Amino acid sequence: MEWARRLGGRGVADAAVAVVVALLVGYAIVDPPGSSSWWPAWSAWPVAAVVSLPIAVRRRRPRVMLALACVTGVLVTVAGAVAVGVTWLSFVPTVLVLYVVAATVPVRWSVTGLVACVFGAVTAILVFYARVLPGLPPAATPSEMPPSWPIEIGVICVLLVTGWAVGTTVRWRRDMTARLVRHLSDAAVADERRRIARELHDVIGHSMSLIAVKATVANHVADARPQEVRAALAVIEQTSRSTLTEIHRVLGLLRSDGDLQEARLPVPGVAGLPGLAADARSAGVEVDLTVREDAALPPAVAVSVYRIVQQALTNVITHAGPTRCLVTVEVDGREAVVEVVDDGPRHGRPPRAGHGGHGLIGMRERARMYGGTFSAGSRPEGGFRVAARLPYDPNGGVT
Repeated sequence: MEWARRLGGRGVADAAVAVVVALLVGYAIVDPPGSSSWWPAWSAWPVAAVVSLPIAVRRRRPRVMLALACVTGVLVTVAGAVAVGVTWLSFVPTVLVLYVVAATVPVRWSVTGLVACVFGAVTAILVFYARVLPGLPPAATPSEMPPSWPIEIGVICVLLVTGWAVGTTVRWRRDMTARLVRHLSDAAVADERRRIARELHDVIGHSMSLIAVKATVANHVADARPQEVRAALAVIEQTSRSTLTEIHRVLGLLRSDGDLQEARLPVPGVAGLPGLAADARSAGVEVDLTVREDAALPPAVAVSVYRIVQQALTNVITHAGPTRCLVTVEVDGREAVVEVVDDGPRHGRPPRAGHGGHGLIGMRERARMYGGTFSAGSRPEGGFRVAARLPYDPNGGVT
């Protein structure tokens, strides 16, 4: 029905609870365990409806409904329109509204509401037993629940404190969940930013190494072979343009205030390895690339394979080139194995500073991130070897 849809599931449930409580309160007034009220019998149901009304709308205006429920319970108790012996039933709506208040408002406010409700209920019970009850006609038969103001006050206080405590616990758990969600969200953003920083390091490192090599070549052969200068400048121009485009995209993501999880940086995978080999060849490194891919790689593992090969080739260009380099990538459906081996500097040229720094650290982190292994070091016969193994689930998940 339309009215039920507007109220929502919780609104319908609150309305149903209000009806049940109204029936209990009305029946208790009509057939009390103690002395009968001096009010006419037909008034029991309007009184019960008024007392239970705040339950139905407690979620829309919890503070206002708490005040209304408490005031209504106090008034009907002092006026003598309640069920003698079970006067605490008049404050059940106050308990239910207090639960919502404690679950939705700050603790300081809910404690104030709890104290006010306890004070009002205790005062109303004492006034009823001292001034109203003595004037009521005695019950026709002995009651199984004789009137006793200490019991009534005790029951009401226990119910109010219980309702407040449960609501406060619910609010605390909601706050803890919200803080945990925010923490996880912040951690995810931080991880994404670190990933972007790694991508930026790899992009700049690879491109600048290639540009530096080509600029060196152009500088040395400028007079003797001007045609090679033009070719080197063309490579520098193309590399710098593509690098600037990727850097702008990365910096745009870093400056973004939006959700980085929704704006992931597109990166190549195994299909981009031939392009890396071509860049290395243009820098004077003879690259022999072999890719044996018997199964598709998960995107995360494919990115790691690409970046490991990229950084390894960058190190070869920077520290050993010109030289010969063998790149092997094998994918068998359970793991991806990467190996990059170079022969070291040629023509007796002394080697530059050894492979290392953030490049090896980044490659090792990428391998470990996906549960793999990584090793790097000089070969006895000369040159340098980088090897990584990245296991993954055949269904596409990382192990």
